[in-house]
Amino acid sequence: MRGAHPQLAFSVDNMNLSESRTIHRILNLGAGVQSTTLYLMLARGEVQPGIECAVFADTGEEPAAVYSHLNWLRSLNGPPIVVRSIGRLGDDLKLGRNSTGGRFASIPAYTAATEGEKAGIVRRQCTKEYKIEVIERCIRREVLGLAPGQRVPKDVNVVQIYGISLDEAGRSVRIRERLEDRRWITPEFPLIDRAMTRGDCLNWLIAFGVPHEVQKSACVFCPFKSNAEWRRLRDADPAGWARAVEVDNALRVDGTVVNRKFDQKLYVHRSCVPLERADLGDPDPRQYHLGLNWSAECAGMCGV
Repeated sequence: MRGAHPQLAFSVDNMNLSESRTIHRILNLGAGVQSTTLYLMLARGEVQPGIECAVFADTGEEPAAVYSHLNWLRSLNGPPIVVRSIGRLGDDLKLGRNSTGGRFASIPAYTAATEGEKAGIVRRQCTKEYKIEVIERCIRREVLGLAPGQRVPKDVNVVQIYGISLDEAGRSVRIRERLEDRRWITPEFPLIDRAMTRGDCLNWLIAFGVPHEVQKSACVFCPFKSNAEWRRLRDADPAGWARAVEVDNALRVDGTVVNRKFDQKLYVHRSCVPLERADLGDPDPRQYHLGLNWSAECAGMCGV
């Protein structure tokens, strides 16, 4: 039985921030298990220093449970949670465009010349445009107050904090590599520093008293789902499943921009058959946690 969570009673004033401060600490919040754990640890002062805010980049395509959980987090009076979006990813995919009206930002869909015979996978662009760049734009314009194209002052540093656990340590390496040319950003990984795994985070959330299961954060049609995740979406979130089927089918409409330059057809399920007909295997609730496809995750954003 889960206990009641303590009152967080956080405010920016608790951090003794001043307007002249040149170090800004921001949490990349995915609203999954690990970033939720880190957010609550920061709110309770178990991780120091604190943060100015957490930023959630919304693709408009999360499962219903993730949005419900995000609302719960915002109700706790913890560090401010800023939600920002540049559009609904699935709609942009269906229209064959990106958020600015240019060529669409592709998802890592599977390709097949013949249904059921996987040939490859499409280069992933969605995380960069709908997650990473959304958070960076929020930091530059709203936290630092910079105009578009304005350089970050040399005396300003942003510490971006990631909820990545020890069993995903490879993702931290990729993030550091990606940020090598962003000298004004310093990444931090407090869960790795504490040698906390995803399992440790799940136990921490139970001890904290979260009154519901914290689910993985990812678009409902993300191709990196395991069969257990697809089954959970289908059985627990009918609207999310219907949306995933809708977007999956839209990828194969002849003549659309989204598949114009592909000789093969695109699928969100790794079997390369339409999602609504895909064999999702036998139900086993243990596989939801044991089979999460962390090795193929978006670098540092989705799923945390």
